[in-house]
Amino acid sequence: MPRRLAVALVAAAVGLGSASCASGSSDTPSATSSSSLTGDITVLAAASLTESFTTLGRHFEAAHPGVTVRFSFAASSALAQQITDGAPADVFASASATTMRDVVTAGEASDPVVFATNSMEIAVPPTNPAKVTGVHDLTSTAVTTALCQPQVPCGATAAAVFTNAGITVTPVTLEPDVRSVLSKVELGEVDAGVVYVTDVLAAGEKVRGVEIPDDVNASTDYPIAPLAHSTHAEAASAFVDYVLSADGARVLSAAGFRQPGA
Repeated sequence: MPRRLAVALVAAAVGLGSASCASGSSDTPSATSSSSLTGDITVLAAASLTESFTTLGRHFEAAHPGVTVRFSFAASSALAQQITDGAPADVFASASATTMRDVVTAGEASDPVVFATNSMEIAVPPTNPAKVTGVHDLTSTAVTTALCQPQVPCGATAAAVFTNAGITVTPVTLEPDVRSVLSKVELGEVDAGVVYVTDVLAAGEKVRGVEIPDDVNASTDYPIAPLAHSTHAEAASAFVDYVLSADGARVLSAAGFRQPGA
C-alpha cells in the first residue's frame, strides 16, 4: 500500500472510529497528577488490550489534563504494517514480539519493553452446544471452530497450542483479530473459538471458558514502545511509563494479563 494512502486511511480510522479516553469518568486515576504534558497522542494497540488500555487511558488523562489519548485497536500484525507504511501514531503496544521487531527494524521504534503476557483459552457459547471439554474436541468435524488468521498473534499462538497437543484443527472461519473470533462465539455462529484468557474474562457471561492445560498451552509477550515519529514524544513516553508502572500492572492483572516472568 502506498505510504500516503496508508496515512490517510489510518488517520481517518483514528479520527472517526477509534476510542477516545476524554474523561468524564468517575474512575480515580492512580497516576500522579501533572499539568506539564500537553497534546493528543494516538496509541495503536492489540485488540486484546481494548478494555485494559481504555481504563489506563482514562486514568492517564485524569492525571494529565492537557493530554488526550486516542486508541486504535486491531490485530498487531495489521497495526505494524500501518506503522511501517507511515501511519501517524505515537505509541505501539503489540501482542507479539515479532510484530514489534518488524517496527523496530523499520526504524519506527526502539527499545521496546515487555509489559505483560497472555495465554490461550477456548471460548464456547454459554450453553456449550457442542459439549467442548478440551482442545482435542476441536479436531472433530462436528465442532465448528473460529481461529485468528495465521499471521495474527492470536492465530500464531493458537497454532503453537495445536502443535504442543499434536493435533490438527480445521477452522470454519479465519478472523482478522481475536475480538472477531470472540464475536463469532458470542453470536453463536461457531461452537468454539481459540482466544486469549483475557478475552474470555472480558466477555463475562456472553461466553464460557474451557481451559487449556499448561503442558500444551502457549503464551505471547506484549511489548510497548513510543514511536520514532511521534509529534508528542514527551507525552508518548509518559504513557509508556505509566503502562509499565505498578498502577499499570494492577489494571492489567485485573484484566487477566500476567506480568513478565510470572
